[in-house]
Amino acid sequence: MSEHVVSTRTYYAIFTTLMVLTAVTVGVATFDLGRLNVIAALAIAVIKATLVLLYFMHLRYSPRLTWLIVCVAFVWLGILIGLTMSDELTRAWLQVLGAERPPAQL
Repeated sequence: MSEHVVSTRTYYAIFTTLMVLTAVTVGVATFDLGRLNVIAALAIAVIKATLVLLYFMHLRYSPRLTWLIVCVAFVWLGILIGLTMSDELTRAWLQVLGAERPPAQL
């Protein structure tokens, strides 16, 4: 398996970009953007995570099988988050129906 050699200039550029994005995250946190605070913070976090995955974890130069494994992992993460959120968001429905808590299991 041949390895792709990434120049140190690229690593320094990515590191600088990550530091700038960290400063932008701190800057966005100081402003009250209402509901956009969460969206802006998550967007910056996704960009930073993508840069780390691509360059520092060498995913950019990996074979397609590695890309497939990473994509499947994110799909499973999405499924788990979706199931957790569906449970969390529907717990208030019990109060709407008049039940204080679910019936006890025997």
